[in-house]
Amino acid sequence: METRFHVKAAETLTFFQGQKLQVGSEWIVHADRNTHGSRMAAPTLQQPSFLLANLKADSTTKPLLHRCQDLVKIIDEYPAKELHLVFPWLVETVFGSLDGVIAGWNLRLLHPRNNEYHVVMDFLNPSGPMMKLVYKLQAEEYKYEVPVNYLPGPVKACIQEGVLPDCPLFHNKLQFPLSGVLTLNLALNPFEFFMFNFAFCLITPKNCPPGHQGSSTDSAYFVLVDMFLKYFLPTEGSVPPSPFSDSRGSVTAPSPRSSSVSFAGYGVHSPSLLKHHIFHQPSVNADPAAQEIWRSETLLQMFVEVWLHHYSLEMYQKLQSPQVKLALLQYRLSMSSMPCQPHAPPGSGTLHTYQEPFGPSEEHVLVVRLLVKHLHAFSNSLKPEQLSSPPAAHSHASPLEEFKRVVVQRFVQQKLYLFLQHCFGHWPLDASFRAVLETWLSYVQPWRYTGEKSNPAPDQSRTVPDKWEAFAQENLLMYTKLFQGFLNRAVRTDLVNAKNALMVFRVAKVFAQPNLAEMIQKGEQLFLEPEHVLHHRQPRGYLTPSQGGGGFLSSRQRLVTDMVFKVKSHVYSLEGQDCQYKQMFGSEFRGAVMKLIQIIAQARQTAKRISDQSSEVAANNSFLSWFGLGSSDVNNTFAEPEDSGECLKKTHEFLDRALENLCQIFKLNQGQLTQLLSNLSCSQDDGHSRQLPDCIQAEGGPVLTELGRRQIINGLRRFDIQYQGDPELQPIRSYESALLVRLLFRVSSLANDRLGGHMTALCSRPDFLGRLGRRYLADPACNPRLSPMSRRQLNRQPRLSLRPLASYRTLLLLLLFYALGALLALGPLSSTALLLTGGLLYGVLMALLGDKLKTH
Repeated sequence: METRFHVKAAETLTFFQGQKLQVGSEWIVHADRNTHGSRMAAPTLQQPSFLLANLKADSTTKPLLHRCQDLVKIIDEYPAKELHLVFPWLVETVFGSLDGVIAGWNLRLLHPRNNEYHVVMDFLNPSGPMMKLVYKLQAEEYKYEVPVNYLPGPVKACIQEGVLPDCPLFHNKLQFPLSGVLTLNLALNPFEFFMFNFAFCLITPKNCPPGHQGSSTDSAYFVLVDMFLKYFLPTEGSVPPSPFSDSRGSVTAPSPRSSSVSFAGYGVHSPSLLKHHIFHQPSVNADPAAQEIWRSETLLQMFVEVWLHHYSLEMYQKLQSPQVKLALLQYRLSMSSMPCQPHAPPGSGTLHTYQEPFGPSEEHVLVVRLLVKHLHAFSNSLKPEQLSSPPAAHSHASPLEEFKRVVVQRFVQQKLYLFLQHCFGHWPLDASFRAVLETWLSYVQPWRYTGEKSNPAPDQSRTVPDKWEAFAQENLLMYTKLFQGFLNRAVRTDLVNAKNALMVFRVAKVFAQPNLAEMIQKGEQLFLEPEHVLHHRQPRGYLTPSQGGGGFLSSRQRLVTDMVFKVKSHVYSLEGQDCQYKQMFGSEFRGAVMKLIQIIAQARQTAKRISDQSSEVAANNSFLSWFGLGSSDVNNTFAEPEDSGECLKKTHEFLDRALENLCQIFKLNQGQLTQLLSNLSCSQDDGHSRQLPDCIQAEGGPVLTELGRRQIINGLRRFDIQYQGDPELQPIRSYESALLVRLLFRVSSLANDRLGGHMTALCSRPDFLGRLGRRYLADPACNPRLSPMSRRQLNRQPRLSLRPLASYRTLLLLLLFYALGALLALGPLSSTALLLTGGLLYGVLMALLGDKLKTH
């Protein structure tokens, strides 16, 4: 039994908390006593299910293989009435709970090497037993609850503030208990409920077990997403029909959406471009093709809403503002000299308290990239004759073909732009940004996913076909605004690192493809076209082209005006009508590009210098380096793998090619670039490289300026960071014997404690004995590494240090010396006496001649 309450536009519904629902169109609020939800939903009165109790008991005792075999039999044999009670528990068992308490089958951590991987894939694939259960329940019109609190932040804020959400997927489904509004829920049909939990599984925090290893791209979840996309959004053929159907011959769907409500959540184009079956409203008399396209649309909407509909309050308010929603209408009316003043929609300006912290993971971004790549392939599978057909012929196209025509622009563009913009501004400045970068580059290169098997050619020689000019112009901000965002990141990134240099090279290579820069530049010119010029070009009958037949305009003029209209509506819908657009090929941005080129050139010089130094060190090291005979610099003991010679060679190659591509994109003068590089090369001599970074002196010491930070990031300058603690307490090195270090430290400490006063008195004498004592004893006053501040804080005394004797290098030299003495018929005592005598004579000589050698 189901009761429906209809709330009209001017009516309000007062909740127990004092909240109100006031919307611009009809809301249908369900109170379904037969609806059963997930574990978090409010409990309803129902008969106990012995089948569910048995399955819960088996879940703790039987292995996964046996449980799946039992579920296959149950799904085949039991009626929908019994399976209806099992379905919410089963979905939660597979995907985990929405609050993350129940992990489920851990699909994101399940990899092919796991024994349970193939069992899970057979059970959950789009034509497997689980989807068979979904279709079986779908035919009976059952509903399942999802708490509003688990919806994406912007959608949740809409519902809580009484504003109609943009996405039609959530319309007409609000449900609350009759006893009072304690928890708001949405009533979803089985297919929607399954897809919501499947999509939500990606953004639920996961706890990786210790020692877990595996790529995100071969996990069971990633593979399942790929399978569902290929099944419901096929590039060839049609969507397979459902094995079950309602007795009335149609699947259950929400009530039709009012045509007067703008479909702002999926672009700003006129709703007339899509037929009723695209608007998620199949009817009882709908044809089978329209019934099947509803599943494809539901899957896509659920993925987009859950994965991409997370952005800041500022972005959300920008999309909800009346200026954005009415930008298209204002532009049309301005060209027809019909003034239109925007009015505030119900509930606008009430979301000031909403803020959602959102930081997508690398796995999340990789799945979004998979979605983007498949949608391009799905859209590009449209038949060429239908792609070039006039709009009047679209009414005869199949629902799937029409869906392909609008899927990218209508369903993905807006939210993906905001998602990428958020990532560009908040992602850490490290190599993990590569996932975000490749997602962006996949979207702006739809021609890579056409399915054409052409001869492989270098990317630089591939010319972007002219047919993609409309895509580049209708996605102008995807190219220009995000390129500017990447530029802001690149100038703050360590470009000496090969992984970061590779990202700069990738972006420059993509935008340097022949014909692409010209397409973007033409799109900017269309957006900057003055509106009053268009008004004079265009007749009043343009809004109704079927009447005038284009008597005042040639077909080319009409096409140009239409493209101007599309570009402007695209920019206004994403940035607002009052946006200040910065041209990618303008003079201001050209200066920022020159700044990046200068930083790239500096990073090239730094990489070359480090590579040369590494080569010199490698050449000086002999095969005795295992014994510590090579470089033993304390401050360079732990080398970074990115500083290896091979990585530095790659860095130099990536940056060289990035410079070439940037010059090609922005038509830079090769002479000026050569002069810039030569000036940098001349200025970066050895003396310059040893200078300190740019800083200002403050009370607490030097403070880096912005220039100094950039110099450190790119390795141009550095502070002379050295160990200033007690040398005896340094960590044991790989070229030292741990046993000898500890033993000699105790011996020297005992000698220093007993003879410390005598050592201090000896080293303080100004005569020959004082100089000789300072030669053999560690005197901090003679150590140039310690700053005056460090010497004042440490206040060390002269002491005996025996730690050099624990070095494998010293031990090897002593072994060779005693072996040589044995060959010369010298005993151990004679060799020791000779060694001590030689050491004493060396100290006397250095004490006598040390000062003269320093002056020379």
